[in-house]
Amino acid sequence: MFWGLTLPENSFFRPPAPVPQAEPLRPLSFLRTLWNNPIEAWTSEHFERAIVTTRLPFGEIAVVHDPAAIRRVLSDNRNNYPKDAFQKRMLAVLSNGLLTAEDDQWRVQRRALTPVLALRSVRGFAPAMLRAAGHLVERWRSHDGEVIDVTDDVTELALAVLERTIFSDGIAGNGSELRAAMRIYFDSLGRIDPFDLLNLPDFVPRVGRLRTRAAVRLFHQGVDEMIAKRARSDIRAIDPQRDLLTLMLNARDPETGRPLSSAEIRANVITFMSAGHESTANAIAWTLFLLSQSAPWRERIAAEAARELDGPAETLPDRLVETRAVVEEALRLYPPLAAISRVAAGADELAGAPIRRGAMIVIAPYVLHRHRLWWKEPDLFDPARFLPPGRASIDRYIYMPFGAGPRGCIGSVFALQETMIVVAAVMREFELEVAPGHVVWPLHRITLRPRRGLPMIARRRS
Repeated sequence: MFWGLTLPENSFFRPPAPVPQAEPLRPLSFLRTLWNNPIEAWTSEHFERAIVTTRLPFGEIAVVHDPAAIRRVLSDNRNNYPKDAFQKRMLAVLSNGLLTAEDDQWRVQRRALTPVLALRSVRGFAPAMLRAAGHLVERWRSHDGEVIDVTDDVTELALAVLERTIFSDGIAGNGSELRAAMRIYFDSLGRIDPFDLLNLPDFVPRVGRLRTRAAVRLFHQGVDEMIAKRARSDIRAIDPQRDLLTLMLNARDPETGRPLSSAEIRANVITFMSAGHESTANAIAWTLFLLSQSAPWRERIAAEAARELDGPAETLPDRLVETRAVVEEALRLYPPLAAISRVAAGADELAGAPIRRGAMIVIAPYVLHRHRLWWKEPDLFDPARFLPPGRASIDRYIYMPFGAGPRGCIGSVFALQETMIVVAAVMREFELEVAPGHVVWPLHRITLRPRRGLPMIARRRS
């Protein structure tokens, strides 16, 4: 291990990110920025103060980045802060699943699905993740020294892992047609429509989503067919430790014994495939980009991968200590969950500021992870923050790439494990360099993705 090692000066660099606005944008510029790339709208004040309250034409917004206040919103007083109408509209196509369900429906699903994605179950998926990483490495070997689009390739990999772990017997019907529909579906999620911000009624069409309707229908139909096929088959012949769909069909609420309905299973399959593949693919892409910019960390991860990758698969994530630190730093700088919103059902107080009933509460991990109050040199790439002993001192509510509290992402262990395995497999075999002339820039949709992809030159290690 190298935890006590002093790294060269060039280990620390400032990854690409928007410079915060000195002053709030004017209304039209603000709406245009939200449509194009919301993270470019943040002001310096948001990165320096624990709470910033703003009155906008569509209501009051309190941007909260105090860990005690965040804990109050997401955990201690969470009943006062349900998901707001804006967020529900954004994620309407994922209705009935864990991401959008409320009250008893959410509690039953959470209790039933927690064992499905618990650490023990997820460790059982490590061999499938290693096989998918191996296929990626083999494909890149055949393009040694050429430009590849890392974003496209790791997106395909993340989808392949989900297909193998959710539908271990494969995708039914026309797989390529379904994947094309999935792509349109995923790309449509997360773009902020000004009509949503203005709280216009749902019957007013959102132009950006009109083109997705056929894809949504096809995607839903395909998932329904696969669930129905599995329900008709002898699920005893499927190894439940390698198949999430079987685990979901067998899941029961431990308090009531109730199984999940077909609609709930479909919604959660779609949620895992949409939010899950997107989060994981971007985490892999950002980690590989950051390592391409830091020779010392690149060599450390390659050395760790060479030592550990050929050992037992199911304990591999526990052995990739330094790889995990780099992935966690990538998730700090480019968190998959860039912003969380809630609405105040009743008056309250957060970080010493009064909160009115009906106010929208925004917690932005992207801002929180770069906040001047909580992090030293927050804009620099420094994975050592996540190595012992410093990792233990990081407050749960200042580092939350997958959310926090009872509604934190149930798939975070799965995503983190897959990212670590793929990054280690790639770094053992390749050195990566951003293609000449390409400017890397974060783009906020539902997650933070590299704008216009991530073309890189992959060269095999000698």
